[in-house]
Amino acid sequence: MKRFSKRNIAEFYRRLAESRPIPRSELEYISPYTLLVAVVLSAQATDVGVNKATPALFALADTPEKMVALGEERVAELIRTIGLYRTKARNIVALSRLLLERHGGEVPPDREALQALPGVGRKTANVVLNVAFEEPRIAVDTHIFRVANRTGLAPGKTPHAVELALEACTPAQYRLHAHHWLILHGRYVCRARKPDCAACVVADLCQYQAKTIPVEAIASPPAAARKPRQATPASSD
Repeated sequence: MKRFSKRNIAEFYRRLAESRPIPRSELEYISPYTLLVAVVLSAQATDVGVNKATPALFALADTPEKMVALGEERVAELIRTIGLYRTKARNIVALSRLLLERHGGEVPPDREALQALPGVGRKTANVVLNVAFEEPRIAVDTHIFRVANRTGLAPGKTPHAVELALEACTPAQYRLHAHHWLILHGRYVCRARKPDCAACVVADLCQYQAKTIPVEAIASPPAAARKPRQATPASSD
């Protein structure tokens, strides 16, 4: 697979940015703390599923103090529709307790401090830093891993390798929103089972050999003329 040129990388992001000017997280949250909880809950679950469970949870516990007071059993009851709900309930109460003990009840804007919390790995920490604190972090999930490798933008054998490759190649002006442009592109266009190459704004730049439209049918008109179709929120995790 040929390496992307700097010009093509910039054009790749320019088109994604034009197709989704203001990308947003699809997880519903009201504060850095509720974002952290929602991201922990989203592990091996869909954003849609998490968003169905969190309104009732956050209505009762939208701070670490309230979550600890609510207790593990009650939290588990409220999130039982989410996979691994008992483990996640235990982690949420434990991380809430540690936020109170170590950080005055505030979510720390520091990756090492975040990763020291139960249920928080590198990906979760990067999401929180990017969304809550507007740091130019790229949290590599299955969608971003697929897009980076399939297109040839930033190939890597592990999520960490892809993260480092993306951080190295992404132009500075696109780093803040790169995470969301890539994840949304992977979720709705560059899908795992059947990528929608006909709706892809970067199809002519992509190096994926098994495109779902003939290579000769791919042109490179202005991105505005090739915007992806609107999709209803859903996840293919």
